[in-house]
Amino acid sequence: MLSNMVRGLVFLASAAALAGCVDRANGPMLSPVNPLDPPLNPPGIAHTMCVAEGNVMYGEARRQYEARAQMSRYAIDPANQEAQARAAARRQYVTCISSQGYRAIYDQ
Repeated sequence: MLSNMVRGLVFLASAAALAGCVDRANGPMLSPVNPLDPPLNPPGIAHTMCVAEGNVMYGEARRQYEARAQMSRYAIDPANQEAQARAAARRQYVTCISSQGYRAIYDQ
């Protein structure tokens, strides 16, 4: 019983330590579009929701590229497939974050 509690405590401590290792330096800074009409969701929640939508769009764009390649009987170009999937995911993220009432600002 005590060993299970110690294992659980060690697991939680390691999870907390690894949570601090998440790199958020390359993420966008979200600024509200209209300060007089604040967005419904806080920036962290809006970012998480829109990243999830972008990830779904990434997978869907890859599947659509493969389907188009099969219909046209051309070989799949992995670089082109990746570029199109990334572009689709970015467009989806920007659209989603805009609909949440934020503007994504990237450091470049």
